[in-house]
Amino acid sequence: MGSLMSNDLFSEDALRTLAAATGKALQTNGHMLVTAESCTGGGIMKVMTDIAGSSDWCEGGFIVYTNRAKQHLGVSAQILAEHGAVSRACVEALAQAALANSEATVSVAVSGIAGPSGGSPDKPVGTVWIAWATRDGLLGSQHYLFAGDRDAVRRQTIAHALAEVKRFC
Repeated sequence: MGSLMSNDLFSEDALRTLAAATGKALQTNGHMLVTAESCTGGGIMKVMTDIAGSSDWCEGGFIVYTNRAKQHLGVSAQILAEHGAVSRACVEALAQAALANSEATVSVAVSGIAGPSGGSPDKPVGTVWIAWATRDGLLGSQHYLFAGDRDAVRRQTIAHALAEVKRFC
């Protein structure tokens, strides 16, 4: 399970700085990013496209908030039935499906329970899975348990997703 980051890393300024650094890493390495976002509702791509010139490293994103939307992108009903939407299997399938449905070279996918309701003993509020994939076959994922309200969980998810994309590329 991933560790928590300090709260100062989740401010608008900090996310913008991280997005700019991630964009620079993507561009330097000749990559284009695509996202498949559930619990962040497009927040990762929003932060990335707030940076001028982001069309050089951002192709676009898929908001896959419902299970139906996840299936439409390419996650199998079997994965959702056996593992649920908030699982390693689901986010890895989302990351791969985002690449398959785009011309991007790097993807990031997120699914989680931002709250305040929707949690369970097995998957409490703050549970998030993030996956990253590249066109050349790299695939990674990480489980997190974030603290805070809905906004805090979403901001932490965005920050971790961007940091891992930067590291991944």
